[in-house]
Order: sequence, then structure tokens, then C-alpha cells
Amino acid sequence: MLRSVCREPRTRPALTTARRQESAVSRREPGRGRSTLGAMKGFASDNNASAHPDVLAAIAEANEGHAAAYGADPWTARAEALLRAHFGEQSVSYLVFNGSAANVLCLRALCRPWESVICAAQAHVNVDEGGAPERIAGVKLQAVPTHDAKLTPEHVEWQLGRLGDEHAVQPHVVSVTQSTELGTRYSAYELRALAHFAHERGLLLHVDGARLANAAAALEVELRAITTDVGVDAVSFGGTKNGLLLGEAVVFCDPAHADGFKHLRKQTLQLASKGRFLAAQFVALLDGDLWRRNAAHANAMAARLADGLSSIGGVRLTQPVQANGVFAALPSDATTRLQRDWRFYTWDEQAGEVRLMCSWDTSAEEVDAFVADIATACETARVGS
Repeated sequence: MLRSVCREPRTRPALTTARRQESAVSRREPGRGRSTLGAMKGFASDNNASAHPDVLAAIAEANEGHAAAYGADPWTARAEALLRAHFGEQSVSYLVFNGSAANVLCLRALCRPWESVICAAQAHVNVDEGGAPERIAGVKLQAVPTHDAKLTPEHVEWQLGRLGDEHAVQPHVVSVTQSTELGTRYSAYELRALAHFAHERGLLLHVDGARLANAAAALEVELRAITTDVGVDAVSFGGTKNGLLLGEAVVFCDPAHADGFKHLRKQTLQLASKGRFLAAQFVALLDGDLWRRNAAHANAMAARLADGLSSIGGVRLTQPVQANGVFAALPSDATTRLQRDWRFYTWDEQAGEVRLMCSWDTSAEEVDAFVADIATACETARVGS
């Protein structure tokens, strides 16, 4: 569905274009000019952003002396306490290296071999995990086409026609992404309705929360208000896209689902020996409002970008801007010209749609410069046509 600026396509079922993850990461801080390494900053992904200085400082502080391995350290204990404070005292959390592992481990924990996961066709677990849910977790994904990457109870109900049929895979988990791959978000009301519907039918609700902080910041609520409090069973809580160097947390809002998880984490190669360095980052993120400040800033930059684009002739916003992503249709000649100087992905080549992501370290000056370049590129494309 996404394609990189160097335009090396690969196919993806039912989607129009493809994505290659970029390897170059900008080292530029807001307002400090170009990197000495020559890396180009842009709007390709919040994965490309630098780590927040407070997070790096926390890692450095945790580097003093020796500490017990495999999570038996004071930083891990503090991180787990903070996660309970944010997701509920009954919740149980485990730290892992990355988001793919968090998602796969959640699905491994929640499903038996004959059970399946219902998700949106655009969901990250369906299109960007390299088949890991099927290969590693051993669960079938039932992908449902939607126009905004969001599931409703009606979407789920359509997948339940063969419950109890031994010849058919049995749905057991509904997995949603918050905020979604199209930059849209679920309200607390929508999530509560999904959780209620799922639980009435013996299903569980999982949230892929790679950008959960962005959704909570946009809704001006606490993390638990769109997870534990609305009936979510398990969360993959993202840190990497919100200022961490690396690291995600698997959170079981209902501790009953955490039974045996420590063994699954070890078996799936996600138990960090020097766990204090993962945990110290979460302490920096959650012991205060850094998680919210980072996410709110990224959201504000996306809103600023969308406002700028809305005034440019030939540009059309294609999705509501509800978190830190902006989706817009540009003239193809303008996109080609812009990608010489700015990193961003083409999302749908046929529609001319691009995805523009803002990060905790995106500056207003960068947004304004990008908008000005887009305006120039669109005008040049118009004159040229």
C-alpha cells in the first residue's frame, strides 16, 4: 500500500501500491538545520524520528553499574508500576523489543491453534508483519475491507457465520489499530461497543496501539480510557513511534489472559537480558507527561500540515486528520518533484494519494517549508500541464 521514494514496488493483495521501509533515519533536531551526516528529514514515518533526549538520558542513567538481568531490576519494577498506573492496577505488562513482536505475542497468548483473528484489511497485522501472525502465532487472519481502516460490530458479525463448525476456523479475537493505518481513530464509545459486542459472543478485543498515545492525546483522555475502561482485553502499547529508541509493551488489561505469557515471551525470543535499558525508556515516557507531550506535538504538526495543504489548489485531503498522519492526493508530477527533497511515501499511486507522518521532533518550520514546497510543486505541475 505504501511505496518508498526510490520507487521499488512490490505487490500486496487487494492494495494498490506497496511500501519499503526506509533505512535512513534523520539525525536533525527541530530548528537545528541539516544533519552532519547528510540524512534528509521528512514526513515518511514517525519510525524515522530521533529518540527523545529524556529517553536517551534515562538509558545513560540506567547504565551506571551492574543490575540483575532479565527484568529483575528496579527499572523494570518501576516501569511495570507505571504501566499499571496508566492501564489499571489489575493489568499485567511485559516489555518486548518491537511492535511486531508485541502484536504476535498478544495473538499467541489469546488464540488456540484453530482460532482466528478478525481485523481490518488495512491493519498492520495483516499487511505489514511479513506473515508473522500466521507463521509465528499460527493464527489465521480474517481481513475485512473497510473505507476508513476501522471495524464496527457489523463488520465483525459478518465473520461469525460458521461458529461451531468444525470445518471452519473459529474467530476468537477482534484486533483493531489505534490510531489506524489511515490516520483515523476510534472513540471510547466505538471501542466500548466493539468490546461489548465481542464479549457477548465469546470473543476478545485486542488493540494494536503503536500510536495509542496519539489517539489518547487527540481525544484528551488517559490511556486507560480507551483501553481498560472500555473493555479491551490486551494492548500492544507502542513506544518507538513516540520517542523511544526501541521497545513496546504487551499489556493485559484482564490479567487472566497473561497466564503463561512469560514463557511465550522467552520462547518467541523477546526476553531482554539487559531489560533495564528497555524499562528505563518507559519510565522516562510514563513517569510524567512525556508520552502525552510527544504525541500531542506530533498531532499538532499534522493539523498544521493539513491546514496548509487545504489552501493549495490541486491538493485534496483524502482522510480526516485525527492523529499524526495526513493523507492527501497530489498531482503525480508534483509528488515526483517533491520526493527529490523530502521523504514521504506514495500510498495509492493510481489515486495520487500520499501519506505524510508527523513526529515528536517535527518542527513548525519544517511543516511550513514543506507546505511552501508543495505549493510550488503543484503550481509548476499545473503550468506544465
